[in-house]
Amino acid sequence: MLGVFILQAIGLFIATNIDDIIVLSLFFARGAGRSGTTAKIIAGQYLGFGAILATAVIVALGARSFLPESFIPYFGLIPLALGLRAAWQSWRGKDDDDDEQVTGKPISVMTVAAVTFANGGDNIGVYVPIFVTVGAVGIIAYSGVFLLLVAGLVLVARYVATRKPIAATLERWEHVLFPLVLIGLGIFILVEGGAFGL
Repeated sequence: MLGVFILQAIGLFIATNIDDIIVLSLFFARGAGRSGTTAKIIAGQYLGFGAILATAVIVALGARSFLPESFIPYFGLIPLALGLRAAWQSWRGKDDDDDEQVTGKPISVMTVAAVTFANGGDNIGVYVPIFVTVGAVGIIAYSGVFLLLVAGLVLVARYVATRKPIAATLERWEHVLFPLVLIGLGIFILVEGGAFGL
């Protein structure tokens, strides 16, 4: 039974987190050349995903009032706000950025965590019904596999972001792509979940 849980957890993790590769690759592009970028992205991803997992487990174990399902779409406000902030900073500092692109921009662990958590609203919605049915052993197995695979996800994103053609494209367009992806992600989460009656 444990083997079945592990295989199901691998498939579920891939299905619910494949989109994170794009966002994480943009974080790597944003912080290219700065020391500690990988460590900050890993820490932020674990912090954000840990919050997703904790929320799903708590809700599955019966604390449904802790996070009403109708609240989940409003997580879209987090990447939307971060994307608008990044767009404003990019627009405001555009001329300064062109002259000296030796090192990337600083990456915040909390920003990575916030984007990861906000992007995980659908994860919570998928994990809760599964956790309700698999019991304590299943929850532990799924959680363990998920936490192991988070590091793999970050490494795949780093690999993608450091391939020469991709890295060159990301470096050239990161100041546009990063805010656009976050804004688009925020709007998608809001609209998909029906926030504000959308």
